[in-house]
Amino acid sequence: MSNLPTRGDGVLEPLLARLRAQKANSLIPAQLRSGRILDVGCGSYPYFLAHTSFKEKFAVDQLPIAGPPLGITFHNLDLNLNPLLPFDDTYFNAVSMLAVIEHLDPFGLIELFRETRRVLRPEGLVVVTTPAAWTDRLLRIMASVRLISKEEIDEHVYPYTLPLLGWYFGGYPRPLYRPSVGSGHLLAPHPGIPDTSPLPEGAASTAGYD
Repeated sequence: MSNLPTRGDGVLEPLLARLRAQKANSLIPAQLRSGRILDVGCGSYPYFLAHTSFKEKFAVDQLPIAGPPLGITFHNLDLNLNPLLPFDDTYFNAVSMLAVIEHLDPFGLIELFRETRRVLRPEGLVVVTTPAAWTDRLLRIMASVRLISKEEIDEHVYPYTLPLLGWYFGGYPRPLYRPSVGSGHLLAPHPGIPDTSPLPEGAASTAGYD
């Protein structure tokens, strides 16, 4: 199995994978690590799961990988075709989606967020990283000169903004973080409510971004 974090080539891909993993690890508190984590869209190699500490690790991705590292349970799943996660309710202490959601259409993303809420424990945590929306053109230029993976960038469906993500996930008092180095981070505690009905018009302003 290749240890490359993404498909295709791109001289910056190993660095970006390492930075995403470091950011995600910094956001997950120690008390959750005695439980289970799900990495949604783990990529051609589950880099983050291979570099994080949890009692049990699970991964899903649209393409099969040739033998995940020891201790990682892998499920093959195309989230754009079927966003239903094959796990019981409240099964995970944490869910990560690192550089994944930009590959999903908005309807699929809403369903995935609904499923994430279902499988997450009440005290659980969701960590999302995604490129800032304004970087979309820049990323495509970088991909054209093989600084980053053209295969991955060509599959970007939608450049989501942080306020929009907070609105899709249901609205929280403190869910959003400032973009840094071209990427945004959404840290979302389990809301403790059963559905993902759209918020009233203007409610996204309560999400805590600035």
